[in-house]
Amino acid sequence: MLKSTCCFFGHRSIHETEELKTRLAETVEKLIAEEKVGVFLFGSKSRFDRLCHEVVTRLKEKYPHVKRIYVRAEFPVISEDYRSYLLKSYEDTYYPETVKGAGKAAYVVRNREMIDHSDFCVVYYAPSLAPKDRKSGTEIALHYALKRNKTVCIFP
Repeated sequence: MLKSTCCFFGHRSIHETEELKTRLAETVEKLIAEEKVGVFLFGSKSRFDRLCHEVVTRLKEKYPHVKRIYVRAEFPVISEDYRSYLLKSYEDTYYPETVKGAGKAAYVVRNREMIDHSDFCVVYYAPSLAPKDRKSGTEIALHYALKRNKTVCIFP
C-alpha cells in the first residue's frame, strides 16, 4: 500500500471551537482511511499545528501505522536530549537543507518544503486573522500549495 503525505499549516492564533475540532478530526480520519495518508508533516509556532497534532495523536490509537514528523525551521543541529524530547510526540524530525541561510524567511521556506513533499495540505486560513503589517505566511503557503496543485482542505 502506498502511503500519501499530508502537511498542516495555519495562523498562529485561531478561533478554536468544538465544531472546528470535530470537522478537523473527520477530515484527518478521512485522509487516513480513504486517501491512505500515512505520514503527517507538522511545523510549529501555531495553535493550529498543535490542534492538528492532538487530532493525529488521538487517531494514532485507531491507526497505529501513521507517522508524525516534525519539520524544524530552526536548529539545524539538535542535541540528543532535544531529539529524545521531540520523539516523545513525533516518530521523526528533520531540518530541511533548503532552510539553511533562509534567515527571516525560514518558516516560509520550511512550509514550502512540507508542501512539496505532501499530497494533501490541511490549512487554517482566515483573512481576518492575517497580520496587517506584513504578508501572512499562511497566505503565502496557501497560494504556493494551490499553485503546486495540491489537494487543499481549508478551515475554518
